[in-house]
Amino acid sequence: MEWVILALVAAAAGYAITIYNGLVKNRQMVEEGWSGIDVQLKRRTDLIPNLLETVKGYMTHERETLEAVTNARAAATSAANGTPEQRAAAEGQLSSALGRLIATAEAYPDLKANTNFLEFQAALQTVEDEIQMSRRYYNGAVRNLNVQVESFPSNLIANAFKFIKAQYFELENEADRQVPTVKF
Repeated sequence: MEWVILALVAAAAGYAITIYNGLVKNRQMVEEGWSGIDVQLKRRTDLIPNLLETVKGYMTHERETLEAVTNARAAATSAANGTPEQRAAAEGQLSSALGRLIATAEAYPDLKANTNFLEFQAALQTVEDEIQMSRRYYNGAVRNLNVQVESFPSNLIANAFKFIKAQYFELENEADRQVPTVKF
C-alpha cells in the first residue's frame, strides 16, 4: 500500500514538473516573439530618417506630412520599453503617418522615379512584412501561454509560481492594420 501511495505522489510531482516546464517554455517563447517584434520595429524606425531625407528635397510643400512621420517615429521610439498595448498604439500611429507619406508621394512623379526612394520603399515593405510575421509568431506564443495559464490543472501551477497572462500585440485602428498600397 505504501508503494502505491509513493507511486501516486511521484506521478503527481512528475506531472506538476511537466506542467511547470511547459509554462516556462511558453513564457520563453513569448519573450522570444517579443524580441522578434522589437528587432523589426527598430529596423523600421532606423529606415525612416533616410527615407525622410530622400523625400524632403521633393516634397517642399508637404511639411505637415513630414513632421507627422518624424513625430510618430519619436513616439514609437519612446514607447520602445512600454507594454505591447502601448507599443502597438505608437506603432499604429507610425504606420498611419508612413501611409500618408507614401500616399502623398504619389503626387511627385520625380520622387516616384528616384532610385533611393524606391529602394527605401521596398525595404520598408519588407520590414512591414517581417513585422507582420513576427507579430503572428508572438501572438501565437501568447495564446499558448495564456491557454496554459488559464486551463485546469495547469492554472494551479501557474498561480502557485506567479505565471501571468501575456498581452497580445494588436493594432487598435483597423485602417492601421493595412500596409500602405503604392501604385505607380
